[in-house]
Amino acid sequence: MRRKDREVTDFETILNIIDECDIIRIGLADGDFPYIVPMNFAYNVNGSQITFYVHGAMAGRKYELMNQNKKCSFEMDIPLRMECIAEHKDVTMRYRCVMGTADIAFLDGQEKQDAMDNVIMNRYNETRHFDYHKAALKRTAVAKLTVSSLTAKVNPLSGGPD
Repeated sequence: MRRKDREVTDFETILNIIDECDIIRIGLADGDFPYIVPMNFAYNVNGSQITFYVHGAMAGRKYELMNQNKKCSFEMDIPLRMECIAEHKDVTMRYRCVMGTADIAFLDGQEKQDAMDNVIMNRYNETRHFDYHKAALKRTAVAKLTVSSLTAKVNPLSGGPD
């Protein structure tokens, strides 16, 4: 990382950034160009291992690419605000972000059901006790993204907490 002064290494701080994000962008290999997909996500932590969970149709470009190459990159961010710094004649975006790489595994059976019920649906207050159509899970792909590398970076607001 070029800007070591912006690097975040504290695990709890990284988890706080992840908590504030609603979207994870998954980068998948697709020939000469990466294919980037924004997705809702949920996650859990076991010790220092972070695992993301995403879900979607069992068809289409994203599903096909995830099956072809079981590795992905990911990024999530919180834009805070654009700031003009008159004394330096500079402009900067204030933000917090997390990015890295992960191994992809599609879940099935009870593991798939547990991920949907106990991780994905449990992420938000709105869905925590929602009685979703369980039969639809047969037609839903649930992918587990086991993080293999991770970096986090902040460009905090000046004069206050980020």
